[in-house]
Amino acid sequence: MVTAIIVLAAAFSPRVAQPQSYHNFADTRGWLGIPNFGNVVSNFPFATVGAWGLWFICSRRGQAKFLDERERWPYLLGFFGLFLTAFGSSYYHLVPENARLVWDRLPMTLVFMPLVAMIAERISVKAGLWLPPVLTSIGAGSVWQWNASELRGKGDLRMYATVQVYALVVLLIALLLPAKYTRSGDLLWVVGFYALAKILETADRQVFALTGRTLSGHALKHLAAATAGLLDFAHASEEGSATSSRNTS
Repeated sequence: MVTAIIVLAAAFSPRVAQPQSYHNFADTRGWLGIPNFGNVVSNFPFATVGAWGLWFICSRRGQAKFLDERERWPYLLGFFGLFLTAFGSSYYHLVPENARLVWDRLPMTLVFMPLVAMIAERISVKAGLWLPPVLTSIGAGSVWQWNASELRGKGDLRMYATVQVYALVVLLIALLLPAKYTRSGDLLWVVGFYALAKILETADRQVFALTGRTLSGHALKHLAAATAGLLDFAHASEEGSATSSRNTS
C-alpha cells in the first residue's frame, strides 16, 4: 500500500527540473589550491565512517554480531555507498554542475536503498537478500533517468526524490515491527540526522551567515549525514545484543 501510494503521488505530481541555483552554494572560498574547500573536505567523514563500517562488518567480530551472517550484506552495500559518496560528492563540489552531480547522487543510492533492506532483521532474511540488488538498480536508475531528462531539456527529479522518500518511509514502518536485536532506536536517529541534513542543505546561506561565514549549511549537511552513517554503524556493532524474546528462545 505504501509503495502504491508513493508511486502514484509521484506519477501525478508536476515535473520538477533541477534548479541551476542549486549549484550556487554559500561558501565558495578556496584554500590550499582546493576550490570550494569547505564543501569538498567536509566529505571526508563519509570515507572514514564508510571504511570503518566495511572493516567492521567484514571482520570476525562483525560477522559474529548477526544471528544470520547473511544479514550483514545490506550493511556492506550501505557502507560501501557511504565510502564512495565521499569521492563522488568531492568531485561534484570541486566544480558544481549537473554533469558532476550525477556522480554525487549515484553513490548515495547505495546508501538509501539498503536501508529498505533492513527488513531482513524484522521480516525475512530471504527478502532482505534479494531486495538490495533490485532496489539499488531502481535507485541508480532514478539518477540515470533524471540526468537523461536534463540532457533532453525536460529535467524531471520526481523519480530520484521518490526513491529518497520511499527509503525513509519504509524504514520508519519497519521500525514498528518486532526487532531481533536491541538498539533499534539507532535507526530512528539515522532518520533524524538525515532529516537534519536536508534542513541544513536548504538553509545553506542562512547557516553561513549565522556562523559568521565560518561554516555553511551544506558543509554541516555533510557532517549530519555522516553522523547518520555513524549511527548505522553503532546499530550494526550491537547486532549481537538480542532482544529478550530471543534470549527466551
